Amino acid sequence: MPATAPTILATSMGFAARGRGPSDWAPGPVFDLAIQLAGAPAQPRLCYLGTATGDDPARLAGVYGAFAGSAVRVSHLSLFPMPTVPDLRAHLLAQDVVWVGGGSVANLLAVWRVHGLDEVFREAWAAGVVLAGVSAGSLCWHVGGTTDSYGPDLRPVVNGLGLIPTSNGVHYDSEPQRRPLYHRLVADGTLPGGHATDDGAGLVYRGTDLVEAVSDRPGAAAYRVERGPDGTAVETRVEPRRLG
Repeated sequence: MPATAPTILATSMGFAARGRGPSDWAPGPVFDLAIQLAGAPAQPRLCYLGTATGDDPARLAGVYGAFAGSAVRVSHLSLFPMPTVPDLRAHLLAQDVVWVGGGSVANLLAVWRVHGLDEVFREAWAAGVVLAGVSAGSLCWHVGGTTDSYGPDLRPVVNGLGLIPTSNGVHYDSEPQRRPLYHRLVADGTLPGGHATDDGAGLVYRGTDLVEAVSDRPGAAAYRVERGPDGTAVETRVEPRRLG
């Protein structure tokens, strides 16, 4: 059963460390939410895309290890050096959840467009596949946001897929450049208004409407940021529902 409406879960959270190595992960509660949004199938199909880190095999192993022994049927779509499935569209449309990992959103968008994934994701979203992810995997579904894709000094990215026609800010509380730059870009019109997430928070969209914010830890929140009548950015805290 697909999601009952086009659904995006855009977050600054994801896997949790088990503590036995850098890629020894456990699924955070956000994955239970993603599966619920997809209609709670008994054996949910989840496809992982690690394009934003160049399809790093260590991260890929971490994803498979995280779900080992569970009912989740994990697959992956890597694009380096070539796609790992013969039909990208068919594979993605067969999923319940697509999870996009973090990394370089600029590189991710460029590679996706080379392979026509921008159009495939629009079709999958309309068909009820839950599109989800963390960091770059959150920014990509929006018009744009702030990114370190070009170096340690953050810059705007404005060519996101635009399924959600607003902007997005990630790692809002943990990286000091994020909040002031996001405010400036919304204030000067480089980005449309939108929503931002602290680490540990996420946004649930049905269609293009935000229906709730969620969090997996105390204190993490989401924020609405829009251009005020005086040309400055206005930020409003959005209290999340606690997961887990």
